[in-house]
Amino acid sequence: MKVERKCKIVSKDWLNRDAVYMVLEVGDMVRTSWKGPGQFVHVKCGDSLLLRRPISVCSCMEEEPEDTLAIVFEVRGEGTQWLANRPAGHSVDVMGLLGNGFTMKPEGRYLLVGGGIGVPPMLGCAQYTAGKSTAIVGFRSKEKAILLDRLEKECAKVLTATDDGSLGCHGFVDALVRQELSEDKNYDAVLACGPKPMLRNVAKVAQEFGVPCQVSMEERMGCGVGACLVCACDMKDGSRKHVCKDGPVFDSKEVDWDA
Repeated sequence: MKVERKCKIVSKDWLNRDAVYMVLEVGDMVRTSWKGPGQFVHVKCGDSLLLRRPISVCSCMEEEPEDTLAIVFEVRGEGTQWLANRPAGHSVDVMGLLGNGFTMKPEGRYLLVGGGIGVPPMLGCAQYTAGKSTAIVGFRSKEKAILLDRLEKECAKVLTATDDGSLGCHGFVDALVRQELSEDKNYDAVLACGPKPMLRNVAKVAQEFGVPCQVSMEERMGCGVGACLVCACDMKDGSRKHVCKDGPVFDSKEVDWDA
């Protein structure tokens, strides 16, 4: 169901030079639209820009009288710059919650893998499993790292990799996934969000160890509700699915990684 409303900005914090953590009051949006960790909202970013910006939900809470949710985004253009400039107390036009999140059970134990701006949804997954999951997160550098303090509070263990070696292991997250699964395969699933090359490599490692893997795909979006074809994603069976409506989360074995 399409839900569009004006949402008050409760707080806004800069996590680094480019990334913003924003908490919104969203009415009964969580109570009526939440399906699971990994959903997203579609935010209108200024009157002059036609297309909304899809932003993954970091975490959300059912509260009275207003539900709240947190989003994390990087400033990458005019729209996200406009949103980053909104002060607390102002309102933004939000459509959500949209899409299908990760298939999880609260008592489960998951290996959560995030890359860059794909890390925020992993925090929601960690909170959902109340300290039982392990997080593996990757960033370009120490300066780009986000949410590590929050993840460490919510996870049994957090492993970090950076492209330049300035924080944690020098390299990519799939190497840490291989290391972790070689030591402990007792995970209900690997859940991953990040750039497509990262997702492809993580899915390959999970398959090698026989652990189910779900991936949250990143694609450019237009409408956010499946009415346009902008976010089509190729599947192994030859079909094309909409990331906004059918995803953004898919079983990794469904995705055509060579498309």
